[in-house]
Amino acid sequence: MTAPNAAGPAQTGETPAFEQEFPSAPATPGRTPLVIKLLVAATFVVILNETIMVNAIPRLMTEFEITSTTAQWALTVFMLTMAAVIPVTGWFLQRVSTRTAYATAMTTFSIGTLIAAVAPSFEILLVGRVVQAGGTAVMMPLLMTTLMTVVSAEDRGRVMGQVTLAMSCAPALGPAVSGILLDLGSWRMIFVAVLPIAVLVGFFGFRQLENVGETTRSPISWLSVVLAAGGFSLFVYGLSKVGNAAWTEPTLLIGSGVILIALFAALQVRLQRAERPLLDLRTLLHRNYAVSLVLMAAGFMAFLGSMILLPLYLQDLRGLSELQTGLLVMPGGLAMGLLGPQVGKAYDRIGARPLVIPGSVAMVALLFGLSRIGAETPYAVILGLHIALMVSLAMVFTPVFTIGLGDLPPQLYSHGSSLLGTLQQVAGAVGTALLVVIMTNRTEHLAADGRHPVDAFMGGLQWAFAAGAVIGVVVVAMALLLPSKVDAPEGVHAGH
Repeated sequence: MTAPNAAGPAQTGETPAFEQEFPSAPATPGRTPLVIKLLVAATFVVILNETIMVNAIPRLMTEFEITSTTAQWALTVFMLTMAAVIPVTGWFLQRVSTRTAYATAMTTFSIGTLIAAVAPSFEILLVGRVVQAGGTAVMMPLLMTTLMTVVSAEDRGRVMGQVTLAMSCAPALGPAVSGILLDLGSWRMIFVAVLPIAVLVGFFGFRQLENVGETTRSPISWLSVVLAAGGFSLFVYGLSKVGNAAWTEPTLLIGSGVILIALFAALQVRLQRAERPLLDLRTLLHRNYAVSLVLMAAGFMAFLGSMILLPLYLQDLRGLSELQTGLLVMPGGLAMGLLGPQVGKAYDRIGARPLVIPGSVAMVALLFGLSRIGAETPYAVILGLHIALMVSLAMVFTPVFTIGLGDLPPQLYSHGSSLLGTLQQVAGAVGTALLVVIMTNRTEHLAADGRHPVDAFMGGLQWAFAAGAVIGVVVVAMALLLPSKVDAPEGVHAGH
C-alpha cells in the first residue's frame, strides 16, 4: 500500500514512505506483529469458504431439485468471482488504508455469508457466494502486502510460515469442516457456523488493527477492470466446462478469455508509462518473482487438482460418508498448517533451496504413489500418503511465497500479491479441469473396452494422479532455478 511511483524511493535511494511514517514498521525479529496475526485469522476464515461447499453438493441437489452440474455452481461461482476481483486489488490496496481494506473485506464477506445462510432459492445462494468471494478476494493480497511492509527481511520466512496456515491449510480443511457440519444438520449449518466467527473476527480485528503504509490517489482505468473481470472469469468458466459440455463451448469461452487477458496485459503495459496501471506487470521483470510465479502455478495445479480427486475416490468408490471423508483428509491439512511456521523458521536459517528442492521431489514421488492406489488399498496407506503430500507442499509453498515477493521493491508488493492470487485461482481451475478430464476420458475408454466399472474408475483415477505428478516435474525444474535467499535491501530493486 505504498505509492506505485517507479521513480520513487526504489530508484532515488530515499527512505520509503512507509518507513518515514512508521519508522518502527519492521517488526522485532522473532515476534509476529499483531496486525499479521489479525489478518491471518481473518484470511483463514474467508479462504476456508472456497472449498467448504465441496461436500454439500448432494444436499443442494436434493433441496433445490437441481442437477449436479447446476449444483457445482456453488463452487464455480466463488472461483469465478475471485478470479475476476483479485486483479483489481493491487490498485484498491494502494488507494485505501489497511483498516478500510480490512473492514470492506470482512463486511462484504459477512453479508455474503448471511445471504447464503437464509437463501430461499439456489439463485439467491449463488448471489451470497458471489458476495462472499468479493470479500475473500481482498484478504489474501492485503495480508501479503502488509506482511512484506511490516516484517523485516530476515524474519519473513517464519512469519510467512504462519500465513501458510491461512492460504494453504484453509482450502485443505474446507471439505473436512463441511463434512462435520453436514453431519450435524442442513447445508445451511455451514454458513450459520461461519457467520458469527466472521463477524467477531472482523469486529475485534478492526478495533485492534493499525494502518500500515500510506495511500495514493491513483485514477482507475475502468476499461482495465472490464477486461480483467471478463477475461479471467471467462477463462476460468471455460475451464469449468471442460468435460461437461461439447468441446466447442469451453474452447470458445477459454479462447475469448485468453483474448481479453491479452488485451488487459497490453493495456497495463501502456498505462505503466503514465504510472497508473490497474495491475503493474513490471513485477514480471524480477527474475526470482517470475520463477516463483511459475512454480506456484504448477504447485497449485497439482495441489488443488489432487484435492478434488481424493474425495471422489473415497466417496464414489470406497463408499465413505462426507464426515468420514472429511476426517480422513483433515490430518493432512492440519500437518500443512502446523508445519508452516517451522518451515518458515528453517528458511530464515538455511534458505529456500534445501527446502524447496527436496519438497518438490517428494511431491512428485507422492503423487506418483497415489497413482498406484487401488480399490482395496488400506486407509492407513492413503492417510500416510496424503499427510506426506501436504508436508511436502508446506516445504515448497512457504519459502517460495517469501522469496518471490521478497524480490520486489515495496511499491510493487500489492501488485505482486494480486498477480500471485489471480494466478492461484487460474492454476487451481486449470489443474482441476485437466485432472478431472483425464480421469473421465480414461475411465470411459476402459469401460468401452469392457473393463469392470470399478477397474475403469481406478484406471482413470490412476492416470489423473500420474498427470499431477507430471505437472509436479515443472515445480522441480523451477525449484532448481531459485536462489537460496533474496538479499536485496528493502526499498531497493532486487537484481534481475
